[in-house]
Amino acid sequence: MRAEETVNEYFDRTLAIANKLKANGEDKGDIGVVEKIFKSMTSKFNYVVCSIEKSKDMSTLTIDELQRSLLVHEQQMSPLIEDEHALKISHGELSGGTGRGFGRGGRGREEADLTKL
Repeated sequence: MRAEETVNEYFDRTLAIANKLKANGEDKGDIGVVEKIFKSMTSKFNYVVCSIEKSKDMSTLTIDELQRSLLVHEQQMSPLIEDEHALKISHGELSGGTGRGFGRGGRGREEADLTKL
């Protein structure tokens, strides 16, 4: 799985490969595909994969069930990723030097001079 890929994009790509293998006589079955998906997920899904492996019977887990579970977790993670992005942007603006104080009028210079003492 690529870092920028969504669960649906990844499953589409993986299932296309699995179907090509099946057409060429190499049918891995649902269990084989599920195992490959687990092994190739990005690190942000590590806790999800571990949780699914412990809570579900791997011999009966279907590809659709796995996809639904991963989609739910992806949707729960997306607000966290957006919040992290917003924090990085706001932090970047504050540390960029284009904020209040320094370089604007006498008061900013006084504050800058006081820090040199």
